[in-house]
Amino acid sequence: MRLLLVEDDEKIASFVEKGLRSSGFAVDIARNGVLGLDMALAMDYDVLIVDIMLPEMDGFTLIERLRAQGKNTPIIVLSARGRVGDRVKGLEAGADDYLTKPFSFSELLARVQALIRRAGNQTDPVSLSYADLSVDIVKRRVFRGEDPIDLQPLEFSLLEYLVRNRERVVSKTMIMEHVWNYNFDPMTNVVEARICRLRDKIDKGYENKLIHTVRGAGYVLKSEDA
Repeated sequence: MRLLLVEDDEKIASFVEKGLRSSGFAVDIARNGVLGLDMALAMDYDVLIVDIMLPEMDGFTLIERLRAQGKNTPIIVLSARGRVGDRVKGLEAGADDYLTKPFSFSELLARVQALIRRAGNQTDPVSLSYADLSVDIVKRRVFRGEDPIDLQPLEFSLLEYLVRNRERVVSKTMIMEHVWNYNFDPMTNVVEARICRLRDKIDKGYENKLIHTVRGAGYVLKSEDA
C-alpha cells in the first residue's frame, strides 16, 4: 500500500512517515500543496493524508482541485484547525475523514486502514485468502492452514500485494512502486532478496508452493494445485 503525505512541518512529517513505514506502508512526502496536487494526480495512491495550512496551495484547494480532476483517492485531513467550520469545509471539499492535531498515531493508522477497507468495499474483519494461505489485514497475521507465520512489516506488505494480485504476474517495478519507494535503484536486488526470504517463510516445508518466479517478467502467487 502506498500513501502520500502532504505536510510542510518536518517534525510531524518525519513522525508520521516512520510510523507508517514501520506498519508496512510505502510513503511519499510533499512539502507544499502544489507539489502534493501534482503527485496525487500523477500516481495512484491508496490514501492521501493532507494538512490544511500548506505553502503555495492550501489543503482545501488541493482537495477541491483533485476531486475536480476526477480523482477519488481516499483523503484524510490532518490539521491543527479543529473548529467545526473547518471540519465541515474539509469534508465538503471532498475529504473522507478529518483528524485534528495533536493526534495519536494509532488513531491515524486506524483511520487509514478504515479508509482502505471502505475504498475496497470491504467489511471487518478484513482478510485475504488463497489456497491454504490466509492473511488478516487488520491484525496483520498470516497462516498456512493452522500454522501461524511470523512476518516483518515489509514482508507482510509484500505478501499482501502478492495475494491481492494472486494468479497475476507482477513485475519488479510494480512491486517496488507499491511496497517500497518508487525511487529505488532499479538495478538493486532488494526485491529478489525479500522474495527469497518471504518464500522461505511461506513455502518452505509445504508441498504446494505458492510464490513463483516468472523469468523475465516478475513474480506470481499461484497454487501448484490449481
